[in-house]
Amino acid sequence: MFLGLTLSYGFAQAAASHPIVLHAARMLDIESGKIDSPGEVLVQGERILETGSAVKHPADAEMIDLGDSTLLPGLIDAHIHLFLHPGAEDLQTVEESIPQRTIIATLAARDDLMAGFTAERDMGTEGAGSADTAVRNAIDDGLIPGPRLRISGNAVDIIGGHEDANRFNPAQHVFSNATYADSADELVAVIRQQLKEGADFIKMYETGPDLIRDGKHSTVYQYSEPELVTAVLETARVGKRVAVHATGEPGALYAAQAGVVSIDHANHLSDQTMQLMKEKHIFAVPTFTIYEYFADHAASPEQAAHDRQVLDLHAQEFPRQLAAGVPMAVGSDVGPFPHGTQAREFVLMVKYGMTPLAALQADLLNGAKLLGWDGQVGVLKAGYLADVIAVQGDPLKDISVLQKVKFVMKGGVVYRK
Repeated sequence: MFLGLTLSYGFAQAAASHPIVLHAARMLDIESGKIDSPGEVLVQGERILETGSAVKHPADAEMIDLGDSTLLPGLIDAHIHLFLHPGAEDLQTVEESIPQRTIIATLAARDDLMAGFTAERDMGTEGAGSADTAVRNAIDDGLIPGPRLRISGNAVDIIGGHEDANRFNPAQHVFSNATYADSADELVAVIRQQLKEGADFIKMYETGPDLIRDGKHSTVYQYSEPELVTAVLETARVGKRVAVHATGEPGALYAAQAGVVSIDHANHLSDQTMQLMKEKHIFAVPTFTIYEYFADHAASPEQAAHDRQVLDLHAQEFPRQLAAGVPMAVGSDVGPFPHGTQAREFVLMVKYGMTPLAALQADLLNGAKLLGWDGQVGVLKAGYLADVIAVQGDPLKDISVLQKVKFVMKGGVVYRK
């Protein structure tokens, strides 16, 4: 038992057999963008039965009064790394065993849930293979607390690519943090293996190091458009999708032309890429928080200046993407910075050009679509899963209140109260 939390271990968590009524001073209707006052949610089992300013109060209902707070759907982080923690990323993936990293991942999942994130997309275990399958399944079975997860296993990369052990002595044969695939045939084989091991989607590294040249962002591509098409088609064969790490051009364009589901980071996008993303409804996931963290925690003043410039250029590009109608989802890249603190992403998305409502709609409505849970999560509505959080204050007036979640329910189970 953690101070201030309602949390049990050692047995499967199950929704209460009796109805629960949540009451608060306010409730966000994410679809209309309006705040209902007061707000109530009637929960039975794992689902919502009714929402409104006043709902039915069955005789056997448990009443939970959350006072001067706002009810809203559980938050969604579309870009996380459960198997990473703050510190030297290259070293932790070499020095820590996969069992050790899996234990750390379970604690990260708990911390994210307690911060109000009830659904997440794990964008690669960074060298821990398909260990995230076990974490996802343990959460689904109620054995450990954590968000609903979409997982990718190891990400896919080229030899010498973004996640390879390029800075280590080659004679030591240090493994890459991703799985190698250097041709269309190898991509098919790797994707089939990852799907066999439980991946919900495939994550690929499409661009390499980020450089600043003459004040502009620059990066090399890793996979050609035909190779990406092969990956997208093979994944679609079983009804699943490909997401890419792509910070700039021409890699982002190749990914959009191939029909990926999301372009994560998306620091710089050409006009052609943005138009394709709008037409095909390919999501951009900006991940501002990781860039801010790296700039604030750089190993040297020179590295800090570089990281700050990358962030500044990304922030300058963001309004262009919004104006072009690029669909946005919210992802923080949490892992290299502490789990449970990623609501900072909302603050930065608003700082750099979105309204609080637009940021929340990108998170809850677009996030549900991106994770394949549209119609199940992201809205407080009858028939949806009872993923509900409460925050002090009004997030449409002050988005930073999302950083202080006071109540968490997932699937009708109260985890924080």
